Order: sequence, then C-alpha cells, then structure tokens
Amino acid sequence: MKITCNKNELTNALQIVARAVASKPQTPILSGIYLRAEGTTLELQATNYEIGLVARIEAEIEEAGELTVGGRYFQEVVRKLPGENVKLACTADEKIVHIESAMAKFTLLSMNAAEFPTIQPLKGNLDFAIKDNILRDLIKKTVFACSNDEARPVFTGCSLEVTENKVTMAATNTHRLSVKSETFDQSIGNIKVIIPSRILQELLHNMSSDIPTDVKISCSYNQISFSFDNLYMTSRLIEGQFPNYRGVIPPEFATHVKTDTASFAAAVDRISLIARAGVYNTIKLEFAGDQIHITSNNPEIGNAEEYIPAEIDGPDIAIAFNAQYIIDVLKNIDSKTCRIGLNQPLSPASIQEEDDDSFVYIVTPVRTNH
Repeated sequence: MKITCNKNELTNALQIVARAVASKPQTPILSGIYLRAEGTTLELQATNYEIGLVARIEAEIEEAGELTVGGRYFQEVVRKLPGENVKLACTADEKIVHIESAMAKFTLLSMNAAEFPTIQPLKGNLDFAIKDNILRDLIKKTVFACSNDEARPVFTGCSLEVTENKVTMAATNTHRLSVKSETFDQSIGNIKVIIPSRILQELLHNMSSDIPTDVKISCSYNQISFSFDNLYMTSRLIEGQFPNYRGVIPPEFATHVKTDTASFAAAVDRISLIARAGVYNTIKLEFAGDQIHITSNNPEIGNAEEYIPAEIDGPDIAIAFNAQYIIDVLKNIDSKTCRIGLNQPLSPASIQEEDDDSFVYIVTPVRTNH
C-alpha cells in the first residue's frame, strides 16, 4: 500500500474511528485501526465488537492495499505531523508502516490486517432514511435521560419505536423519562429496538452539517447501522424488554405553569450549588401567585433561595426534585418558554416545550423531611 492524503482530513477521520478502539481489547488486533486504500478512497475502521466506526477520505493511491496499525500511536503521530500532506507506505512482507510528512519520518510496527474483523455493511430487515436534523433532535431530547447503571442494561439505551409513519425515541433511568416523536408523510415500517446510548452520543457528535442530509438506518434483530456523508457506524442492540413507559405519563395535570426557560435554568443551576453536597441534590420549588420560589438548604453549608416570575394556573403546590434532573432537560429545550405540569407533591411532574406536544419529560419528585 502506498498513498498520499491531506493531514487534517486524516486526523479528523482518525479522531472519529479511534473512539471505537477498545481500551482493554479482548484480542490485540482490536487495539488497531484498519486502513484500506482503493480507487481514490482511503477507508479507516475500528471496532470493539460493541460498536464499529468507519470513515472515508479522498487519497492519491499509488498502490492499493490494506494495513492495520496500533490506534493510539498512529493517531498521536499523525496529529503532530508538521506538513499539510501525509505519505503512508507498507509492503506486504514488511511488518512496518512508513509515515512521512514534510521533513518528519516515522515507522510504526503494523499488525496482521487479515486478522482484523472488518466491518461489513449491515443487511437489515428494516431500512429507512431520516434527515440528520430530525434524528439529532430525537437523540438530543432523550439520550441524556439514560441510566449509567450497567447492571440494568435496558435503561442504558434509548428505545426506538417505528410504527408506520411515526418514529418515537424514549429513555428512562426509572426516576425520569424523556420521550420525543416525529411523524413522517409516508409509512416507514414497524420495529422496536433498544439502542445503546454510546452510539447515539457518537452520532450526535458527528452529525454537524448545516444543510439537512439523509441518514440511512438499517436495522436487524440484534444490530443497527447509520450511514451519512463519509461515515458508517454500526452497533449491537441491547437485548431485553423496554418498560411500558406510556403508563407513567399522567393524562392530565391540576396545576399548569409557564416560565422563561433560560431564567428557570439559570436559577435552578445557582440554587443547586448548595444542593450538590447532599445525597439527592435536592431543591424545593414552590409554585404560588405569579412566581416560582426555588430553595435549597444544607445544614453543613448554608442555604439559597430565588424567585422567578411565572404564569400559574391551578392550585399552589410545593414539590422537591433532584436539581440535576431539572437542569438536564432545560438544557435541551429549544423554546423561549417552557411548560410545567403538576399534580401532587409526590406525583410525577412534566416539563415540555412551549407549543410542542411531540416532546415530554416526566420527572419523579424527591420525598423531603420538611
């Protein structure tokens, strides 16, 4: 293999695929990045068997071929090269990769490319396309509510449910639930799977185009793939039954509140400075008159309070929450004002965007002693 490519493009591609390089690989080959040069394209691959990432860049290819090289060192070397272009060369019998850029020359030991478990395009039983801005919104509004507790795998991913022309994503850690749906003009099909939050975070990280582009999604019973621009991502699905979350969403609320999203977020963030030292990071919200009274009290540190204006319709109510659960959702609300629905001090509450019923966030209150 003998190629020349742009250093920045190679660095960016390496940055993407390196995120799938296993930190504690099951076999040494999984610590490597696989490169294949063909036609005018250099393809880079990495996998840890859970997720697989593929990036493609343009290259001048003198000799087509493939190689696998230790991911960590290769990425570091390329990133620090001095020139605009990089030359890579490796012969079949020699176990060395030659790297040249401007006046710098490196050699790295290569691994056996034939041993690398190359990522093949997934043949799914459901294939559909979705605009990246819509998919971005579906992920952004849900993935933050996933659990980090590996002991309960179904809660560490997002449920993706496709029913005819409606796509719904949902995430819960049992204390909060975030649901976002999108309706299409035509029927897509039917499927219900749980996608690991990690691949969704990768997707969010890489879907950054200003002009909406199609993301092709392919789904089988145990795998899912996403393809857009020059990227291809694949992931195992989480096995298990996602809980029936629809029953958790209260059908109606006694008290309806409207307030400025940014003011509410900033106030909760400030008051939570005192709450953070506590076990449950608890803040108390009192909805009365035309304002929300936010308080936090910690006997060992001090206390904090703040009032913010609000439109309140219904009985007054005082309710306590984990501050982080409120901050997380407000960060992901795009409307200037938000709606809050409340029933009893120990009943779940809802937070929604101003006039978008396709997104709902349900949060369970915290029981307090005062």
